[in-house]
Amino acid sequence: MSFTGFTNEDFDVFSIDGLEPRMEGLKTQIRPKLEALGEEISPTLSTLTGDEMFYHVAKHARRTINPPKDTWVAFANNKRGYKQHPHFQIGLWETHVFIWFAVIYEAPFKQEFATTLLKNIENIQSMIPSDFVWSLDHTKPDVIKMDELNRVELEKMFHRLETVKKAEILCGMTISREQAVSMSQEEWTNVLNHIFDKLTPLYKLS
Repeated sequence: MSFTGFTNEDFDVFSIDGLEPRMEGLKTQIRPKLEALGEEISPTLSTLTGDEMFYHVAKHARRTINPPKDTWVAFANNKRGYKQHPHFQIGLWETHVFIWFAVIYEAPFKQEFATTLLKNIENIQSMIPSDFVWSLDHTKPDVIKMDELNRVELEKMFHRLETVKKAEILCGMTISREQAVSMSQEEWTNVLNHIFDKLTPLYKLS
C-alpha cells in the first residue's frame, strides 16, 4: 500500500468509545497508512540525516483502560526502538496531523542536547521557519508558535530541557484536520519533504 493521504474516517477513529473498539479502529483504519508512511519516508530521512533510519508504528501495548488520543509512526536510527533516541514522528490527533523532530523524556542525552541548543540558539532562530511550532510534551496537543518566541523564551525552553527530569522538546508542524483531508498524495510528499529538510539540522545537532 502506498500512502495517498488522510481522510475524515481516520480522524473519526479517535471518537470511538472504549479501549478495544478504538484499538481495533486504529489497527484497521490508521495503522496501514502509518506503515505505508514508514516504508516511504525511511529512505528520505536516511538520505537527509546520513543515518539509516528505521520506522516504528505505535502499538499502544501498555494501555489497559484509556483509549489512545493520538497515534503515530516514529523514525530513528535504531532498529529496536526510538524513545531513547532523537527521532522524527508523523501522527494524528482527532483535530490535526503532527510532523515532529523529537527528543522525549526517555532520552538519556537530554542535558547535552540542551547545552548544544543553547550554544546554537542564533542558528536555530534563523533556520527554523516562522510557521513551525514547538511542543514541550508529546502527550498533549498544545503547541508554541515559532514566530511568537523571542530569544529569551527559546532559551527558557532549552534550559528546561537541561534541568527538568521529565522535560521534552519537539519541533515541527501541525496541519489541521480540514487541511489534511483536502491534501493530495503529491501535496503530502512535498510538505513532508519540506518539513523534514528543515528539521534535519536539529537532528544533526543531537
